[in-house]
Amino acid sequence: MKCFYYFKDKSRSGKQRSAPELKHPGKSDVSAADRITKSSCSAASPRSIPELYEEKAHNLRVFSFSELRQATSDFSRLLKIGEGGFGSVYKGSIKPVDGKGDRTIVAIKKLNKDGFQGHRQWLAEVQFLGVVEHQNLVKLIGYCAVDGERGIQRLLVYEFMPNKSLEDHLFNKAFPALPWQTRLRIALGAAQGLAYLHEELEVQVIYRDFKSSNVLLDENFKPKLSDFGLAREGPTDGHTHVSTAVVGTYGYAAPDYIETGHLTTKSDVWSFGVVLYEILTGRRSLESNRPKTEQKLLEWVKHFPADSRKFSMIMDPRLEKQYSINAARKVAKLADSCLLKSAKDRPKMSQVVESLKQIFQVSDEGSSSEKSSESFENDPVDLDKKPQQMGASESSKRRMAQLARLSEHVGGVSRRRFMIMQRAKVP
Repeated sequence: MKCFYYFKDKSRSGKQRSAPELKHPGKSDVSAADRITKSSCSAASPRSIPELYEEKAHNLRVFSFSELRQATSDFSRLLKIGEGGFGSVYKGSIKPVDGKGDRTIVAIKKLNKDGFQGHRQWLAEVQFLGVVEHQNLVKLIGYCAVDGERGIQRLLVYEFMPNKSLEDHLFNKAFPALPWQTRLRIALGAAQGLAYLHEELEVQVIYRDFKSSNVLLDENFKPKLSDFGLAREGPTDGHTHVSTAVVGTYGYAAPDYIETGHLTTKSDVWSFGVVLYEILTGRRSLESNRPKTEQKLLEWVKHFPADSRKFSMIMDPRLEKQYSINAARKVAKLADSCLLKSAKDRPKMSQVVESLKQIFQVSDEGSSSEKSSESFENDPVDLDKKPQQMGASESSKRRMAQLARLSEHVGGVSRRRFMIMQRAKVP
């Protein structure tokens, strides 16, 4: 289900204002007559996305269908790199505009022909990506729009992202596990992309479909948000929200948005909190193949609060304990703040960015002794003091005392560790 509203304004010029030129002589062109509107709450915005698009549309390259067919070897299955409800994505190579020089590797999205709704989503994506420009947003190179005898053809040409998506690296065991620091960098970059959309443009943009599969990774694992088909302009002129049909992806959409249809930037913040927990746990937001109590990620992690001794049990086992437990706790607390029930209590994405920068610094400074062990986490004296501030004997005695206390409350692994250290007769 999509939620783009169109209207015809007969009182104005018939010139197309909002999108690429799609006029074809002798043929009715709905897109030329219809225009994507501002949100119901953004009438007082200085300029809307369609108006901003008019200013920057010349930056996009217009491709012929034959060019893109050639670029993908006639849309060969061997070059297909993705597929979704919108259609298929192919890896291709295009010539420079002047036809000289090396070809450029690109990703080409070809929308399905079944239904006008696909065109609307295509149009929204052209407009939004034609306006925005940020290092953490995927770059739209150009588009193709053809209405011919074979029907409607709608294609988008993006920069190619060789490392696929965050979803692939978190959940597909065919990919190597993402290291802890890389996960933090991806989270920070994605947060910066959302903060740009929410707070740094002339018009506020609500992404509305933030999820791990829409976070693409370049050759250096820098994250870039993709797929702007569901994006909307945010509220203006004192309004608190945009009223709209509920769309998005189940498991990521904010409950307040689902219940009321009131869309705000805090809807994106909720989705970001979900992805933070996916990054920590290596689990999807919804997994029906797990025990019933573990199928919903957000319900499961509630049993392992960030300040509890058992918090490390939610951490992705593929990390093999190579992470800063202190930083991981802070990430979980940040996720919890993004997932607050009341939307107005959730932080802005700019605040999330600053928090992640601080967490990244904490994680980068974490010592090897702090990276994997939960055994001493509740001893403030031992955790706060640096190793050189106490003698080896004093340090060992304090750790033995702490282990003894923990052994009264936990069994299994911790008690075995305690017995092993006793047998080793640590001085």
